[in-house]
Amino acid sequence: MTQRGRQTNVTLAVANPAPSDLLDVKEAANHLGTPVRFIRRLIAERRIRFYKIGRYVRIDRHDLEAFVASGRIEPSAGTRPQSTGWRTP
Repeated sequence: MTQRGRQTNVTLAVANPAPSDLLDVKEAANHLGTPVRFIRRLIAERRIRFYKIGRYVRIDRHDLEAFVASGRIEPSAGTRPQSTGWRTP
């Protein structure tokens, strides 16, 4: 790339997922057990990484699993377990 007489090297780091790792919207929804509309909303809100191949949208399986992992909430150690309603003697 030349800019005002200077030579600039540009390197793009692109991870090429295997075609078997790319899921369409319906497959992604089945993988999560959610409606297709939920996946489409994630894409529209740019809350999940996706690939646009022509008019097709594909989601990498690893990106989908990373999205799920980011929503994981660990239990806190300082709380008491919820009462089951049964009294112990």
